[in-house]
Amino acid sequence: MARVTVEDCIDKVENRFELVLMAGHRARLIASGSAITVDRDNDKNPVVALREIAETALSPEDLKEDLIHALQKHVEVDEPEAEVVPALAPPGESATDNPGEIQFDRMTEEDLLRGLEGLVPPVETDDDSE
Repeated sequence: MARVTVEDCIDKVENRFELVLMAGHRARLIASGSAITVDRDNDKNPVVALREIAETALSPEDLKEDLIHALQKHVEVDEPEAEVVPALAPPGESATDNPGEIQFDRMTEEDLLRGLEGLVPPVETDDDSE
């Protein structure tokens, strides 16, 4: 194909505006080092991008999706919803006995230091020294 025009690509991407956006995005990808799927034939990046679209070397849907992803500034991630966990009750007492009262275990600094002193460092094995 010696010369590529918008008419060569319009049957692949019907909207001319979308075609220009996708070809521009693909030309920027080529400029940043992306692999070319057609022969360059001494053409510049926008022409190579249009030739790739015209020859369906790239799927227009994939190119459109890549363009949308490149334009997004904040990507929403579906995170699991926080679950409400009932407070644990001391043994012999259920959590429903005192629904408004929550108790916490308290530890003094001396108890914490005493507990840390009792910890033994892990033994080093031959695998750890490599």
